[in-house]
Amino acid sequence: MALRVVVPVTADPADRDIILAGLKAYNESQVGPGGHEAVSALIQDETGATVGGLWGRSAFGWLFIELVFVPESLRGRGLGRELMRAAEHAARARGCHGVWLDTYEFQARGFYEKQGYRLFGELDDYPTGHKRFFLSKRL
Repeated sequence: MALRVVVPVTADPADRDIILAGLKAYNESQVGPGGHEAVSALIQDETGATVGGLWGRSAFGWLFIELVFVPESLRGRGLGRELMRAAEHAARARGCHGVWLDTYEFQARGFYEKQGYRLFGELDDYPTGHKRFFLSKRL
């Protein structure tokens, strides 16, 4: 069978699903099931509409916090701290022993450090002229 490497002009999410399924199967063959599960903590207004919140996923005993957003008009009310506590509570309930996340230098590194997160890595020039930080916290 002849194989080749191609770079499509537009990436197809179906191809991502194939790659992810293969990688997941391999990883789990090495260390067992990862327990992949999404987690969210939401900020909702009086109508029940989501106006911000946190999104992440747990796997292999860790929660990865992928997204956190508190609208500027709602900042300073402790909502971010509540979101983080809710996510950490959910992580503990799932048996996670740690949480990790990333943030840009123009975002919320100081906020996460106030919540007990510690820097474990940084990437220069992502985006160009800025840094991306990686932080973790043991539960």
